[in-house]
Amino acid sequence: MNGQKRLRDYGIIIGKLETGKRNAITDVEGVTVGHTTLNNKDTQTGVTAIIPHQGNIFKEKVIAASHVINGFGKTMGLMQITELGTIETPILLTNTLSIGVTADALIEYMLEHNEDIGRTTGTVNPIVCECNDMFLNDVRARKITKDHVFGAIANASAEFDEGSVGAGRGMLCYSLKGGIGTSSRIIHMEHGSYTIGVLALTNFGTLSDLVIAGNPIGQQLKKQLTQTNKDKDKGSVIIIVATDLPVSERQLNRIIKRAVTGLSRTGSIITTGSGEVVIGFSTATKIPHENPYSSVPISAIHEEDIDVAFRAVGEATEEAVLNSLITATHVIGRDGNERPALKDLLREYNIHLL
Repeated sequence: MNGQKRLRDYGIIIGKLETGKRNAITDVEGVTVGHTTLNNKDTQTGVTAIIPHQGNIFKEKVIAASHVINGFGKTMGLMQITELGTIETPILLTNTLSIGVTADALIEYMLEHNEDIGRTTGTVNPIVCECNDMFLNDVRARKITKDHVFGAIANASAEFDEGSVGAGRGMLCYSLKGGIGTSSRIIHMEHGSYTIGVLALTNFGTLSDLVIAGNPIGQQLKKQLTQTNKDKDKGSVIIIVATDLPVSERQLNRIIKRAVTGLSRTGSIITTGSGEVVIGFSTATKIPHENPYSSVPISAIHEEDIDVAFRAVGEATEEAVLNSLITATHVIGRDGNERPALKDLLREYNIHLL
């Protein structure tokens, strides 16, 4: 977005379903995304915020689910999502050693907007996810501050950048420069049309495994490059799924599990040292924090309608991962370490995606 050249601008169409207007997670009405990016020599990192809706998220929680594909990660807040099936804060992404300050800032943000937390009601469950950007970023320096977190939340909008921005600034994907990518799909049912949007923070994979729309681009690039040939998969991917589809927490969990189909179509084999975490939420039903002293109506699709949602989340995940690669820019970071951008290599070696 914001004028960036994305996968479809190269003539590559992923899957069968149509995209939303922006082809982004923000095609789900009310969802916004914001970044703070740190780009200063050894400091190549940042924060990305996903806001589920524009009301008070603590007071009006959204139905949510989480799924761990491979658990080599330090995500905060999954236990309560699994137990209660709701999200009550923005979702924040950052680097591995900054989850503490990021969570602390998110808690402060929630306290500022909800005076009853810790006084007349319970506490709050901050959702913070991470990937390790230590190759390009001096992760030990822990440069992320609370102001960076507040800035990412404040900057959130329906239009946002992809690639080497926010939490994705220092991330690698398939031994190239990775980062933030997004995509969406529209699904049609007898009772209405709905949107499924995905945002991916990509930091995984080895070059030789990269596949784009069935084309083994990674194999072609490997023949041209020597620097990345021996790199091992040491990274992770965080996948955030948003939808306005009316679903139960159980149905949402079934849907987000299918994100792995899109991940695998890009070439991922989900190695032992890679943390793959999926978090999903639906804005179709708001769950009030205060007890209404009546039943809470929750609308849900029939199970026979769910296959198209399975397809949508897989397609959107695949395209989000590839958008993170194709929009990323070349970054030089810690100790002069660098990773090239896919778009630059395609141009340099005259390799075509089609």
